[in-house]
Amino acid sequence: MAAERQETRAESATADREIVISRVINAPRKLVFEAFTEVRHLSQWWGPDGFTTTTRSFEFREGGEWDFVLHGPDGTDYPEWIRWLRIAPPERIVFLHGESRDDPNAFESVLDFTQDGAATRVVMRTVFPTQELRDEAVHKYHAIEGGEQTLNSLASYVGDLARKGAQG
Repeated sequence: MAAERQETRAESATADREIVISRVINAPRKLVFEAFTEVRHLSQWWGPDGFTTTTRSFEFREGGEWDFVLHGPDGTDYPEWIRWLRIAPPERIVFLHGESRDDPNAFESVLDFTQDGAATRVVMRTVFPTQELRDEAVHKYHAIEGGEQTLNSLASYVGDLARKGAQG
């Protein structure tokens, strides 16, 4: 009970700085989690609609990094960097995400994967350093729509893998 009250206080302390997006994906949790563990998977679905990904380096382990470029549909390149902070297969991934290793505006994201019957519920909670940075991400960079599109891309990708696996 005390842990629940403590979590509620912590959540309310960050509510003005966070974005929470969730999606039920019609695929087993192990497969959905696996889609985050290998660059060959990530490069197929990561990013909002119309974006593609070029990986410079990738090491999926706690303390490992993913250095990549998101290419926008308008030709704009966005340097991106992720450090994997905590990996608890197949339940949770925590990472720090910014433009580069020394980005003072990097934000932390927590991905939770919960089995939901034959499907998987993915909840992505992103906490920004300040409310202003969160608001900028929402209004200038359309972070909520982009996050929803990214999870939709993940759902489509792993759904295809699950169907192929069932056939294969």
